[in-house]
Amino acid sequence: MIFETLDIYGHEQVVFCHNKDAGLKAIIAIHNTVLGPALGGTRMWPYKSEAEALNDVLRLSRGMTYKNAVAGLNIGGGKAVIIGNPATDKSEALFRAFGQFVESLGGRYITAEDVGIDVNDMEYVYRETEYVTGVHQVHGGSGDPSPFTAYGSLQGLMATLNRKFGDEDVGKYSYAVQGLGHVGMEYVKLLKERGAKIFVTDINQALVDKAVTEYGAEAVGLDEIYDVPADVYSPCALGGTVNEQTLPRFKFKVICGSANNQLANNEIGDEVVKRGILYAPDYAVNAGGVMNVALELDGYNRERAMRMMRTIYHNLSRIYEIADRDGIPTYRAADRLAEERIETIGKLKLPLGRGRTRFQGRIRGN
Repeated sequence: MIFETLDIYGHEQVVFCHNKDAGLKAIIAIHNTVLGPALGGTRMWPYKSEAEALNDVLRLSRGMTYKNAVAGLNIGGGKAVIIGNPATDKSEALFRAFGQFVESLGGRYITAEDVGIDVNDMEYVYRETEYVTGVHQVHGGSGDPSPFTAYGSLQGLMATLNRKFGDEDVGKYSYAVQGLGHVGMEYVKLLKERGAKIFVTDINQALVDKAVTEYGAEAVGLDEIYDVPADVYSPCALGGTVNEQTLPRFKFKVICGSANNQLANNEIGDEVVKRGILYAPDYAVNAGGVMNVALELDGYNRERAMRMMRTIYHNLSRIYEIADRDGIPTYRAADRLAEERIETIGKLKLPLGRGRTRFQGRIRGN
């Protein structure tokens, strides 16, 4: 059944990584390397089963192919998951063992931070392989990508507001932000700086209290977030929150946030259109993080990274144009933009990694 699943998703390679001594159980999925080596973060999560972990990494890695293509990057899509509880199961041995598996792929897969992983964990991975992005600045890296993901999401939001309402005045509108992790909290900060009304929720009450105290947000319950009278729903946690149970409750006019895989399925995406809600395709909106870390391949420059974030506005505008041109929902228009770029650039037959064998500007050490 695994190969049948790979046929459906179109993956090139899936690697199961196991080290009993280190307690490592991980899966690396390389979806597509037409545009370049596969880049995507590593997620650590206490999956209920190995099948759940496999399904997640296949879905996420395919999403990275489309995200990287729409972002205009010369990299393909991949992802990794580590099965374990990030609160209790982390160790130096685990991450160094994982780094050895990344190294064994010879640059076909380049990793980064994702849910459950931070820059300190990447330090251990980096001891075993150079194929890591998001490492600390002392190594010539870019550090935590969360602020860039949030800033890029703001650019996508402005393009979406302009599309829906005809202006980019973030402060005129109200927002229901679900999830206050590194990206979500930074996103709330950016909204507050522009004078917006913000409703927030999170499973961590301390984060909710911080958003209320520092940014003047209004706290609501985990389930109540779907009922608030806000203009924009901004999911910034895990995916699938726009679904059969939640969508009928929406009063929102726009869906735009940093979470991955926000739509439970394509049918929900079609229903969003019928209800007159404008959906900003998630992987186009949240591409700021991967744009930022991808610059490490050439030698990181923060000013260049901030300039690149602003291209997200253009990317969203292009997606809305394709939706109009072809008469399709915005989630399909985003896929079409990615597929058109992969097909066009793929015909140039770029060599994997564009001849690059080492990262530029990196400082190695033990």
